Amino acid sequence: MVKKYQISAAGSYEQLKIIQESMPVPGEEEVLVETIAIGVNFADTLVRIGVYESAKKLVGWPITPGFEFSGKVIAVGARVKNHQVGDLVFGLVFFGAYATHIVAKSDQVFTIPKNVSAIEMAGFLAVYLTAFHCLNQIVRIYPKSTVLIHSAAGGVGTALVQLSREYGYNIVAVVGSARKVEYVRALGVDRIILRSDKMWAEISAAAPEGYDVIFDANGSESFKKGYRLLKPTGKLICYGSHSLLSKKGGRLNYAKALWGMWKTPKFNPLSMITHNKTVSGFNLSFLFSRKDLIEECVTSLMGLLAQGKIKPLKVTEFAFGDAASAHRLIESGESVSKIVLKV
Repeated sequence: MVKKYQISAAGSYEQLKIIQESMPVPGEEEVLVETIAIGVNFADTLVRIGVYESAKKLVGWPITPGFEFSGKVIAVGARVKNHQVGDLVFGLVFFGAYATHIVAKSDQVFTIPKNVSAIEMAGFLAVYLTAFHCLNQIVRIYPKSTVLIHSAAGGVGTALVQLSREYGYNIVAVVGSARKVEYVRALGVDRIILRSDKMWAEISAAAPEGYDVIFDANGSESFKKGYRLLKPTGKLICYGSHSLLSKKGGRLNYAKALWGMWKTPKFNPLSMITHNKTVSGFNLSFLFSRKDLIEECVTSLMGLLAQGKIKPLKVTEFAFGDAASAHRLIESGESVSKIVLKV
């Protein structure tokens, strides 16, 4: 039997319920994986509260959250050539990862390198794919550029810092609390700014000529203020809107969300032409259909990992049955690096 989380309706942590089902059978080009660990992402909490667009549009209720996992292959489809029973792998699914067994497309499952653990690789793909896509496939960034990375101690933030350091960019990192400063400093940034009422003045002072690229998942006022601090030819990359989705007790604060939507800037194309600036949005789940982009991301990332130029993120582990605690931590804003559920 398979144990998996199933969310039947939008709500708080009580919607994370474990059910049992019969063991699935992989299709001709699929593999069946017995999971070792499952990556937890902020997007999973948005699925739970019912505001993650691709989940609503392409899956609906009920839904099993989760995009990434690691585990052991226990069955393969008739046309699978790149994996065999017994392989230790990590991979992606279009939702459904919060389970003890997962059927996945064979071309979205990859062999775990010998020098890293299955626990680490469970939390590798979502954040590094996001970071790599932002840095390499959305825009072109030139050497010695100055980049601003918000939430630099988080999963995507850590991946953005590691890749930006490898590419030789000047990195200004924003963190949400003093206890995260040493963690981010150890990643090798050039300047750390603590989130406060004075932070935008500090952000401006750190790059008087403006920023080449700003990576921001905050939303609302942050997008507007960041856009103003771009230099000509600068790019604002938006990959989330966390402040818009402020929650209390695991539920969406609708009043704050509506206020945030009203305050979110509407970027005028004519103004963008005049100021020579770019704004781009990105959602990882809608990238899954682009096999060419995923293949480029994974091939490049595995090369950097093998050379020791990037590292898997440090993980905080929760038991498989304690997904609610994992969601509470990632929603609190106090988490550092990556969270995984250990099966």
